[in-house]
Amino acid sequence: QVQPVEFGGGLVQAGGSLRLSCAASGPTFSSYAMGWFRQAPGKEQERELVATINWSGSSTYYADYVKGRFTISRDNAKSMVYLQMNSLKPEDTAAYYCAAGATQNHMAYWGEGTLVYVSS
Repeated sequence: QVQPVEFGGGLVQAGGSLRLSCAASGPTFSSYAMGWFRQAPGKEQERELVATINWSGSSTYYADYVKGRFTISRDNAKSMVYLQMNSLKPEDTAAYYCAAGATQNHMAYWGEGTLVYVSS
């Protein structure tokens, strides 16, 4: 079992960059797929997928609306997952959540989220 904890959110201007980090405690971190999801203000019922990565980092998946701008990566030695966000847009404003699961399509453990606000 892992417990993700996100950090690195904040305020950034449109066109800028931000890197989110996720520390996932637990001795079996390297066996989990990881993912980033987001929930925009006023859309509490809609948590959308941003990106996922498999246990080794050899497979990644991106939602169309972030493809080419965001990059997910992981460092199993440090039990960390990252989301590099470039060319940010106001519509990227959201609470970003880190998650862990058995596969990229099944996340079971969630962090509390970190807020990203992109000003226009």
